[in-house]
Amino acid sequence: MPVNPTTFTPPNPLNTAVLFLVFNRLDTTKQVFEAIRLAKPPRLYIACDGARATRVGEEATVQTVRDYVKSHIDWECEVQTLFREQNLGCKVAVSRAISWFFENEEMGIVLEDDCLPDPSFFYFCQELLERYFHDQRIGMISGDNFQFGHKINNDSYYFSNNNHIWGWATWRDRWQNDYDVALKHWPQIRDEGRMADWFGSKAEQDSFADTLEKVYQGKIDTWDFQWHFGSRLNGRIAAMPNINLISNIGFGEEATHTTGGSVLADMEVGEIRFPLQHPVAMFASIKLDSTFNNRISQPTLIHRIKNKFNKIFST
Repeated sequence: MPVNPTTFTPPNPLNTAVLFLVFNRLDTTKQVFEAIRLAKPPRLYIACDGARATRVGEEATVQTVRDYVKSHIDWECEVQTLFREQNLGCKVAVSRAISWFFENEEMGIVLEDDCLPDPSFFYFCQELLERYFHDQRIGMISGDNFQFGHKINNDSYYFSNNNHIWGWATWRDRWQNDYDVALKHWPQIRDEGRMADWFGSKAEQDSFADTLEKVYQGKIDTWDFQWHFGSRLNGRIAAMPNINLISNIGFGEEATHTTGGSVLADMEVGEIRFPLQHPVAMFASIKLDSTFNNRISQPTLIHRIKNKFNKIFST
């Protein structure tokens, strides 16, 4: 999905820093970097985990990605890099990179190497970062919209209890206060049965609880569910655009987690219009959240059939 710079006129200069998380995928990195290059952030942070010792040739691939990004910065900006010599894994490498970013910035935009943004994404994030800088109810701004055209009104965005992180932004104080990679408060929330306070349906509760438990036990090497958990724990909500601004182009065999197909892969993006129309209502939309949560937490009939057959023939 190519970025077309001619379709968008920035409403103002971009003054917000960007953290670009890269690793070993030059093809997707080039596309996302081109979107960043067109936006010309004044400060660019580049973080990259070390190559995995078990993957033959990965060290050279990782170095190629690093060299490409560094050598193609052709606008005036401050550049900071965090290049690991050893592989830390997704959970540690990404979470520490974001912490490093916010040690240096009060607020900023985070993009991974497979999250391709529409040009308007950067300015959408910037305006809301400034607007809600002091509003502790808001935990983050997302570029994702997984409603497939469904919306409640003509506002530019709505509020959600979910944290969608395929292109997002937040503030130093929210990250430092809410994020705990170890999920130390999860056992208490689990044992008290508090999922029922967070989700309306049993399927949603079970889906989120199951994933959190696996992350807590170290069975899933990820960083993002901890961010969602921390925001829920502290009662924060997220701003979501009413049009999708990010396309995840990273699904496939080379991906770390998104190796299978998904209705959320390679989604079309649109341009958000300025001036933004801000919502009057400052609360999460249970209706829109449920539309998304039901889609991902309740398996389809075909998936249930496949799971049944797998259980039968694996015994």
